[in-house]
Amino acid sequence: MDATRPFIHAIQAAYPRFVVDEAVFLEDGQYNDVLLVNGRTIFRFPRYSGGLEQLALETKILTAVQPYLPLPVPHPTFVHFANPVVGQAFMGYERIPGEPLYPSAFAQIEDKATLAAQLAEFLQALHGVPIQSLVDEPLPLSDTRDEWLEVYGRIQTKLFPYMRLDACKTVADHFERVLDDPAQYQFEPVLRHGDFGTGNLLYNPAARQMSGVIDFGFAVLGDPAFDVAGLLTYGEPFVQEVARHYPAVADFWPRVRFYQGNFALLEALFGIEQGDEDAFQAGLADYV
Repeated sequence: MDATRPFIHAIQAAYPRFVVDEAVFLEDGQYNDVLLVNGRTIFRFPRYSGGLEQLALETKILTAVQPYLPLPVPHPTFVHFANPVVGQAFMGYERIPGEPLYPSAFAQIEDKATLAAQLAEFLQALHGVPIQSLVDEPLPLSDTRDEWLEVYGRIQTKLFPYMRLDACKTVADHFERVLDDPAQYQFEPVLRHGDFGTGNLLYNPAARQMSGVIDFGFAVLGDPAFDVAGLLTYGEPFVQEVARHYPAVADFWPRVRFYQGNFALLEALFGIEQGDEDAFQAGLADYV
């Protein structure tokens, strides 16, 4: 049986006039099943019940931010949450051209200064969106000290038993250095992307510039440093170049490094809590 058929049936039940000529899974999404339909429209179906409300909120956010951002982001044109059941609820949008800015592609770019300026402009615009006046429900507040204390506790309980003793000590020092400093939690919450990493940044090699940003599934009110941390994959010199165009980054550098140091642990935590062995092993690779 073609694994795409149940998803196609859900799409056509909600949009009977939408003709599906072909459909393929675009990627093995961690949180969503992602289909490319007719070579131009992307549909996202949450894999977990907890993702249904999350995708519905993401859809509202994406609809609201369209006029505020200097780069294209998904524009929801197919929306179905009337039947909030995994495999039935979805959001769809026209595919944004471009290639994911993976490290290998980044390494080929000669004009990294222009790239840094574009990303800085986008982040400043995103972090300045007056989202609370645009969306008709309160947005979740993330990146608080209480939240990270709770995450730290889960890491100690669920991951430490699998980690080397020296790695446990390093992680403990990493968390406690920030969590014990009240000054790190004086920031004003902003709309942040929440997964501002290589797979979600689209680049147009022919035009030699960014072409869009996708996957706002973790967009909430939170710390702007969290988005900047995602760029450290490209190296600190590049992020310093971004900071030249986004001067406020200098005020939250300690948190940028803090968040970047947590990404693998968060993947492992997701893996052990959701039964995703690949994510668990990948996240803990440097700690065992």
